[in-house]
Amino acid sequence: MNAITGDTPPASASPKKAGPLINRDFAFLWLGQAISSLGDFVFDTTLVVWIATQLAVGESWAPLAVSGVLVAATLPIFLVGPIAGVFVDRWDKRRTMLAMDVARAVLIALLLLAAGIAPLPFLPGGQLSLPQRLAAVYTVVFLAAACAQFFTPARTALLGDIVEDALQPRAASLSQVTFALATIIGPPLAAPLLFAFGVQWALVINAASFLASFLAIRAIHPPRRMASTQHAPRPGFLREWGQGVRFYFGNRVLATLLVAGVFAIFGAGALNALDVFFVTANLHADPTIYGVFGSVYAVGTLLGAVLGGVFAQRIGLSRLLWLSLLVLGLGILAYSRMTSVPPALAILFVTGIPQATLNIAIGPLVLRVTPKELIGRVMAVLIPAITVASLASIAIAGYLASTVLHGFHARVAGLELGPLDTIFGVAALIIVVGALYAAIALRAAGGEAATQPAPVAAAMPISTDSGAGER
Repeated sequence: MNAITGDTPPASASPKKAGPLINRDFAFLWLGQAISSLGDFVFDTTLVVWIATQLAVGESWAPLAVSGVLVAATLPIFLVGPIAGVFVDRWDKRRTMLAMDVARAVLIALLLLAAGIAPLPFLPGGQLSLPQRLAAVYTVVFLAAACAQFFTPARTALLGDIVEDALQPRAASLSQVTFALATIIGPPLAAPLLFAFGVQWALVINAASFLASFLAIRAIHPPRRMASTQHAPRPGFLREWGQGVRFYFGNRVLATLLVAGVFAIFGAGALNALDVFFVTANLHADPTIYGVFGSVYAVGTLLGAVLGGVFAQRIGLSRLLWLSLLVLGLGILAYSRMTSVPPALAILFVTGIPQATLNIAIGPLVLRVTPKELIGRVMAVLIPAITVASLASIAIAGYLASTVLHGFHARVAGLELGPLDTIFGVAALIIVVGALYAAIALRAAGGEAATQPAPVAAAMPISTDSGAGER
């Protein structure tokens, strides 16, 4: 069996002896991610609390103002992401990341002016009006998210250059641990910082985190081969973009990841949209303890992040992928039948584990089947598709709970069904279907030709007009 779809990697893929953070370059990459992720969570939570409790406090349109932050952060995924993928594949990955970190640090620093940290002599009264402040927040969030569309695929490609294949699951595990810790530590810090010191401190922390990430990435010395195609003749933008799309859907592993990922996020989106109502209506809990549910889930993802690298080495990436989906779906199905808080929290903790291991499996799988010259465009297909599925799931779940299933009650095979548990149950079954599809499709794609990257010339004909890029 090969390293992607089999139980054990081939002997030639045995990892070299590595330290706790694998190697020097990955240690700096990990450090930069750790600092910037923490700063991001403090920043994101602070913006929401700042708008809700200070900028728009007492206004009927306050929820809409808060929603504007989500819209501003999401739009670049569709408007910039597909374009960014082509340029990320053209540019030096490390320099791209450095430029994006500097740009985001400057953007966040400019937002300090909107926060009123200093008077603005060119404005009456020296301060922005409320609409101007909100417009500034949305603009900065949009532009920072646009920078992330370049940074994230460049980081994925850089990781593939500095970490050998056999160690990439371990690298993904370490990155997931960092992300889980940031979700646990960052949001609780945000509100106290805001109310004790003002919004400017959250902005300073996030700007400083990007500068720290810049310094960490600057210390990385990737292999020279990373830049080997930087100056090769290239076709036009549309042709390059089309080559990336054709490669993606012509590769059975990538196509499976997309379908399985859409099924997973489509199911999980219902939980994100309606869980607060489920906690109060089905679990009969006080809404003040809702935050505990997110914390318990985050602790589960932290444990999954720690275990994910070990699981990947023992059972293979493809099995880790579909088993994670299966356990995730079954966990949500069990959660949908809960009627009290303690067992619901226990199930939510367990469900967080496969969420982390799923994320750990996806990154190395993408890297192993994608030529380095196509990483940006592959990510530009995958990320927008997953985002569309998430938004569609949230919208559909909210619509069903508010209209078609509002007040719904039935008894089937001795089970009492209401609107929320019915939606969660169907969402869980969708994830299970995605798991079964992934298991079958990845096994079918298990041949060496289907799971190894195509030669660069065949995968992306840089200087010809042939259609050889389609697999």
